[in-house]
Amino acid sequence: MKSAYLNGEFEENEVIYMSLPPGVKLTDDKSLALRLVRLLYGLRQSARHWHKKLRRVLEDLLRMSQCDVDQAVSFRVEGTDLIVIVCHVDDLTVAASSMVLILEVKAKLREVFEISDEGEIHWILGFAVERDRAARTLSLSQTSYIESILHRYGFDELKPISTPMDLHNLLTSAQSPQTTAEIARMRDIPYREAVGSLMYASLGTRPDITYAVSILSRFSENPGLAHWDAVKRVFRYLAGTKLLKLMYGAKTVDLVGYTDADGSMHEDRKAISGYAFLIDGGAVSWSSKKQELISLSTTESEYVTVTHAAKEALWLRSLIGQIFAPLLSSTPLLSDNLSAIALARDNQYHARTKHIDIHFHFIRWIIEDKKIHLVYCPTEDQVADVLTKALPSPKVKHFAMALGLQ
Repeated sequence: MKSAYLNGEFEENEVIYMSLPPGVKLTDDKSLALRLVRLLYGLRQSARHWHKKLRRVLEDLLRMSQCDVDQAVSFRVEGTDLIVIVCHVDDLTVAASSMVLILEVKAKLREVFEISDEGEIHWILGFAVERDRAARTLSLSQTSYIESILHRYGFDELKPISTPMDLHNLLTSAQSPQTTAEIARMRDIPYREAVGSLMYASLGTRPDITYAVSILSRFSENPGLAHWDAVKRVFRYLAGTKLLKLMYGAKTVDLVGYTDADGSMHEDRKAISGYAFLIDGGAVSWSSKKQELISLSTTESEYVTVTHAAKEALWLRSLIGQIFAPLLSSTPLLSDNLSAIALARDNQYHARTKHIDIHFHFIRWIIEDKKIHLVYCPTEDQVADVLTKALPSPKVKHFAMALGLQ
């Protein structure tokens, strides 16, 4: 969309004034202000009004509905015809069951907006999008982005390495600067910026570095040289794996989730929850997050993780069900802890687990409602393991491939 925010419309009785731009003089009266008749970029209201206008157009001209669980998504289902439009600020990505429907969308939007038609999608938000129609696969990658951040921080010549984190180096706050001289030295090192750059790759297409980025972000307030060395190690890993693509469609598999916890080896003794959800062989959602409580056992930490993963499963099921069709079968959630599985399935009182906060027992209702079901998964096949701890090279490679990175 060209000049998207200018298409927004003021609400009734909404009045905004602006001072004269520099160099513009209409009168000697310096108190003069201009009343806006159109929304401008930079106004707090502009984004909201633009999206309200877009929503009205999609509803009125294209008979599309806004997704209840993700307001950036609009869709229309009529028989076997399907249109899905995803909006990011002023970029619209259109998918449909036929080219006729896509042409209809473009024609209707041109009636109201000035649009730029970029054709079939190959690039969006720094992601390369590739389709192999013969193999019926689609891939996402950030090779160009990774190369750009390697260059930005002067890491073009870094020697690649096969793991994002050192298996034997546990990062702690004791490694943060303790003296004025050490703090001054770290001021010249772009630690926060580098971690932020890694985070974009992690959230986009690289779940294999998500655990490392999660750990490194803890020290952003007062990083030390040891933490900076760990950041450079992640860049070294990306330098050697920058060509990896997140692949979908290599095999047809419905939504499946993996969940794991690390066992609270960190200095604050709080475990790491990790989960990943896959569709058609590729990860669509993943997380590596420190738990908010100190677990008293491995069973408890795994149980808490299963509950967190179940909430994401419900959201994904709602998204899929509203656009395509309600999921009739429950979603499998794979855990490598039999005790946690038994605790989730069993509503009986247990003295050793009676202290667990009631909101974590949410998982029991979800299972009883047949939204998900827990399945035991051997540790060697537990994909979420790479989201909870540093692993040796063979396991990192194995789980990266299991997440769809090829």
